[in-house]
Amino acid sequence: MSLTETPGNPIPPGAILGFLSVSDGMKLRWANWAAATKTVSGTVTIIQGFDEYIEKYFEVIEELRARGFNVVAYDLRGQGGSGRLLEDPMKGHVESFGDFVQDLNCILDEVALTNFPGPHYILSHSTGGAISLLAHEHLKTRVDRIVMSSPLVEFSMPFPLLAASKILSRFLIMCGLSKSYIPGGGPDLHGPFEGNILTSCPKRFTRMREIIEQNPGLGLSAPTVGWFQAAADSIKIFKQPHFARQYSIPSLIITAGAEEIVSSKASEELCQRSSALKYLQIKDARHELLMESDLFRKQFWTAFDEFIPSSSIETDDQTEISY
Repeated sequence: MSLTETPGNPIPPGAILGFLSVSDGMKLRWANWAAATKTVSGTVTIIQGFDEYIEKYFEVIEELRARGFNVVAYDLRGQGGSGRLLEDPMKGHVESFGDFVQDLNCILDEVALTNFPGPHYILSHSTGGAISLLAHEHLKTRVDRIVMSSPLVEFSMPFPLLAASKILSRFLIMCGLSKSYIPGGGPDLHGPFEGNILTSCPKRFTRMREIIEQNPGLGLSAPTVGWFQAAADSIKIFKQPHFARQYSIPSLIITAGAEEIVSSKASEELCQRSSALKYLQIKDARHELLMESDLFRKQFWTAFDEFIPSSSIETDDQTEISY
């Protein structure tokens, strides 16, 4: 599968596209770009969230290249242009987030570390944030710093509903329904801009829709029960007392003030338990920080530039950020 572009979302120049077969035979679609500057600041590997794809990050890739970074992006197993795990390609499924961690290790070893020099950084979003947290033992000798956007440290639900959802998930799996959609999930969940909880930016929301209209095969509908349970199992790990103490990679977690998908509070509490984790919340922003309006994105990139060594771009009216 080639990269898909639209008039409002052209492919950044110089793309190299490939597929990587991992140990269980799953094929991962990846792409990389060289920095757009004479001086190279390092290499950033992007770890996407649920129901995302490389094309969604073209704008981000160009912004990273302009900052002097080589960029590696890839599609998680089961989504985008990577191989699917079920006959129904609209179902977002994974057996374990450990599979995501193994895939990341392969991408780093076979693509990022092989093709580009360090220092190496990770920029992850939502599910990608959970993956980068889970992979810390593998990453601490490979990666210098990590920036996480709205990481999945816990779901954003009232506690009674959250507890009931996790109990129901385990029950459904016992009934052999791990590959079924989560209750309430099914085809056609991509609604209109009005009332969406992802972004307040109509331009970027429309751009995401146009990519899927151009190539529907990139998108998903909803996660399966098995995917939800795999996420819940990972969340349990983050809550273990030793996890935060042992986490040692310098990392910045940036959350959204108007978050409705993942728990910003859980991210903040995790950062309070770890000396390696710094925390910043962008007031009034929604979940998709990198797809948000310019007002919120400027705050994100200012924080990124202050946290990642050698990251800089000439912009107007930069605001100093305090963690």
